[in-house]
Amino acid sequence: MSPTAFGDAIWVSLPVPAFLLDPGDVISEVNPAAEQFLNTSARGLRGAPVFDKLMIDAPLDDAFRRVRADQSSLSMSNVDVSSGQSKPAQCNVQIAPVSAMPGFVMILLEPRSLADRLGRAHSVKTAAKSAIGMSEMLAHEIKNPLAGITGAAQLLSMNLSGEDQEMTDLIVNEARRILALLDQVEQFGNLRPPEKKAINLHDLLDRARKSTQLGFAAHMKIVEDYDPSLPPTYVDGDQMLQVFQNLLKNASEAAGEGGGTIRIHTFYDMSLRLRRKDGTAALPLQVEIIDDGPGLPPEIASDVFEPFVSGRENGTGLGLALVSKIISDHDGWISVDSAPERTIFRISLPVAPKESGE
Repeated sequence: MSPTAFGDAIWVSLPVPAFLLDPGDVISEVNPAAEQFLNTSARGLRGAPVFDKLMIDAPLDDAFRRVRADQSSLSMSNVDVSSGQSKPAQCNVQIAPVSAMPGFVMILLEPRSLADRLGRAHSVKTAAKSAIGMSEMLAHEIKNPLAGITGAAQLLSMNLSGEDQEMTDLIVNEARRILALLDQVEQFGNLRPPEKKAINLHDLLDRARKSTQLGFAAHMKIVEDYDPSLPPTYVDGDQMLQVFQNLLKNASEAAGEGGGTIRIHTFYDMSLRLRRKDGTAALPLQVEIIDDGPGLPPEIASDVFEPFVSGRENGTGLGLALVSKIISDHDGWISVDSAPERTIFRISLPVAPKESGE
């Protein structure tokens, strides 16, 4: 690959919106992420003054002058950016000189929602390993005396009545709840590496829908909104089925006894690319689980994938942590966008390699 071709490949693969400006602050080139960000084609952007197409709430004139004069990069955090036709998005903005092209500068935009999610990925994974590792170590030691406490309480209850028996029943019930939590901790820690193969996403989603509608989602209306042209993905079918069942269960429990509607939406979107040690990975297969429940409590909305974080009374906080771990093990991505009457869990997965077969 020639240096020019290599540079073109990097430019196209950049996961954030990028703009190349000539010495007159006219847009010379944009990458695909910038086209999507402004919802405008490259043809409609090239040759236009940047201030006509990109509204950035910051003193850009001075920033461009400093970058060109000093030949050094300049960064601005938490800046409102829009096309002028859409709601502003808060971004980190980086302006850099182009050494091989005097007077040219490059603008890189990093939308804060993406930056926050990418920044949290490592911390969530580290927190999960630390918390689960410590809990696994303690689980066996806790289970043995807990079983003794449960047995003793059951023996005592045989000779008691009234309020005293209610107390022993409470001991037994709470002990069983702790045992169930410890079982989930051990399940989290002992999850085997995925055995990946090419699988049709819709087959997995149909299995998850049927099993949940016969159980905890019996009171819910589930709507399928599938893109029938989706190619197969490359996952462990059993583990991914567990992911979908967990998300459908969460959506059902959020609705309460009154019920509601869950929409399962699949589509193809090439916009999400994650940088990994072995290069940039595309995750074009999208699955959204959308419910019309009350939404996530604001105080935990940004931490729902961390272990032991739950918005439900008596919730263990391990369901979504397990979902996040499985998706991470599959080199995928999961995010959540929550508001009253509309919560969306979105999973992004890779396409199965051609040689894998289906």
